[in-house]
Amino acid sequence: MTFVRSVLYMLFFVAFSTVMFLAVLPALILPRMVMVRASQIWSRVMFWGLKVIAGCGYEIRGELPKGPLLFAAKHMSMWDTLALYALIDDVCIVVKRELISIPFYGWYINKAGIIAVDRKAGASALRQMAAKAKAVFETGRAIAIFPEGTRKKPGAAPDYKPGVAGLYAQLGVPCVPVALNSGLFWTGFLKRPGTIVIEFLPAIPAGLKRGEFMRELEQRIETASAALAAEASRTLGQV
Repeated sequence: MTFVRSVLYMLFFVAFSTVMFLAVLPALILPRMVMVRASQIWSRVMFWGLKVIAGCGYEIRGELPKGPLLFAAKHMSMWDTLALYALIDDVCIVVKRELISIPFYGWYINKAGIIAVDRKAGASALRQMAAKAKAVFETGRAIAIFPEGTRKKPGAAPDYKPGVAGLYAQLGVPCVPVALNSGLFWTGFLKRPGTIVIEFLPAIPAGLKRGEFMRELEQRIETASAALAAEASRTLGQV
């Protein structure tokens, strides 16, 4: 049944995305907020389909603060990116530069306003990311980053990169850690029934030293994500 539901959801995902991507082509020459709202609609329809077709809903825990803050999220699946767009109003997400070269998807997220990072550029990439982030903050938008830089399977050893610490230090704002367990339900092609939980944890105050900040961020995200994974695993009958 899970396989059949996953096939049906994939068909839904491709069909709606194709229609949506073609329908919003004119938004590439319209004001940026038109594309932002279109992205939010797309994400929310994808979540609706995931619930109705695959039986996979989601739950939000913790307080979702508003304003120009830095969000640092665990990254387990594509669901996470959709969630940030759907839940954080007009968020600017830090993504790898390769994504903006993807036809339609890349064009649209670039128009919506993202920060694209060339991970091969080393220190210069961090400087460019910090400069772009400051400009984004001046407009009152929040910024979201995946500190590990790539998706991690549930239970995989954490590998937090220095980019998040650079943003935290340069921007001088609190950082909101975000834990989740999406990797147990959105596992590539397969979509397993259940409830994905995304949890907004208490903000880490501004002004910590780099090492202290990184330890605190990793500890909070990993501890909370592991707890959410354990909770979900019991529901899935894995433990």
